[in-house]
Amino acid sequence: MAALNIASLTPKERLDLIGELWNSLTVDDVALTPGHEAELARRMATFETDVVSAVSWEEVEAELNRQT
Repeated sequence: MAALNIASLTPKERLDLIGELWNSLTVDDVALTPGHEAELARRMATFETDVVSAVSWEEVEAELNRQT
């Protein structure tokens, strides 16, 4: 494998590389800790409970525009 001089890449090129590296991983490559699993479960439960009272981005944006 040829060496890559990361410092010579533009910020966009480095971000693109990060994306490519991340996308190359499988679910089995990224193991969650028990703490992360618990937090994910907590957030999903909150999401399921609060989904009926969710506000769309369009509504938020309209409200922000009314305030300015």
